[in-house]
Amino acid sequence: MTSTGPLPRVLLVWDAPNMDMSLGSLLGARPTSAYRPRFDAVGRWLLDLAGPEAVAEACVFTNVAPTSTDVIRPWVEALRNVGFAVFAKPKITEDSDIDDDMLAHIDMRLQEGHLRHVVVASGDGRAFREPLEKLIEQHVDVTVIGFREYANFALASETISFLDLEDMDGVFREPLPRMTLETLPDEGAWLPPFRSLRSLLDPRR
Repeated sequence: MTSTGPLPRVLLVWDAPNMDMSLGSLLGARPTSAYRPRFDAVGRWLLDLAGPEAVAEACVFTNVAPTSTDVIRPWVEALRNVGFAVFAKPKITEDSDIDDDMLAHIDMRLQEGHLRHVVVASGDGRAFREPLEKLIEQHVDVTVIGFREYANFALASETISFLDLEDMDGVFREPLPRMTLETLPDEGAWLPPFRSLRSLLDPRR
């Protein structure tokens, strides 16, 4: 006899401001298209994680500055076309963060009673470490996805799983330039400049 109740839910919440900041810091510059994550690949990964017996829900949370609506609109529409829901909040003040909105959505799904797995794309341990550990205490699986350089809270946790975004198939068109002082090979490596030397002659910089 098969169950006719609600299917378990696998929920992805993506912290766009934090992920963008982490990627920019990793690259030392604004990401080009080759270094922007492909959300269709993220979506396929989530569907594989959920499997056929669970609902996969993918949500991106972002701030929108009043002057950037025309720039961000194509990105938001592309996300929605892939199958992601987008929570967009005006960036009116420095306190107009979306952390509480992300946590509220996770809590709403938890209260519904069928939440099996939460995936958080963020390196913000201050906002998420304690709430995620409490989810695990309530028998909800938790995975953090992001960049190992900026996800110390997840890497240090004994209960939270971590997956580096670059380890997902097809998420980046080209390998990220991630050489750091901590990952130097024995033979040494070149660390390229973040900007042209000629920029020193530009009085605006």
